[in-house]
Amino acid sequence: MKTRLIAPSLLSADFGNLQRDIDMLNRSQADWLHVDVMDGLFVPNISFGFPVMKTVKEHSTKFIDVHLMIVEPERYVEEFIDLGADLVSVHYEASVHLHRTINLIQQKGAKAGVVLNPSSPVLLLEDIIADVDLVLLMSVNPGFGGQKFIENTYKKIAETKDLILSNNSTALIEVDGGVNLDNASKLFAAGADVLVAGNAVFSSDNPEKIIELLKF
Repeated sequence: MKTRLIAPSLLSADFGNLQRDIDMLNRSQADWLHVDVMDGLFVPNISFGFPVMKTVKEHSTKFIDVHLMIVEPERYVEEFIDLGADLVSVHYEASVHLHRTINLIQQKGAKAGVVLNPSSPVLLLEDIIADVDLVLLMSVNPGFGGQKFIENTYKKIAETKDLILSNNSTALIEVDGGVNLDNASKLFAAGADVLVAGNAVFSSDNPEKIIELLKF
């Protein structure tokens, strides 16, 4: 997979016009479609689940990137993959048996990612980094869109890149939260491979142009 990828977050889409927004993403230069699943327990918000995932797969032509912000994610990863997820990421903080969950995702034929909250240090990933396909760094506290970007994320990107290289890992680095035209190029320069953008894309009068500008 190439780097400098843009993954618009469906969390910021217009749910009254979901197919319209997915069709727009299909036409755009977006590389992935990011699906945030929240359970109201691990994070203080509830988003959507299997029925919406099924609809997304039916209409999207993009690589589907599912981010599970839920407790006990291992209970649900297989169904999300069966419904069309190409990559499933689970939180380090939510998965008690992380190695087993990562293996389960990959055995089902999907890419597997691990997510760190802003307060979780990168060194926690030392024993799993060689096994994952992606590290997702939260650059806001998870649960809501439209939050302010946490500047310490640049340091965590550098630390994650060092960890990847020192362990001969091929994992990509994804950043989620507060991504916009002001920081996208700096995030790529710092070592990020994938940027999740929600509010910056869907609040724009020309979201396709914003996606193009975020990439370059």
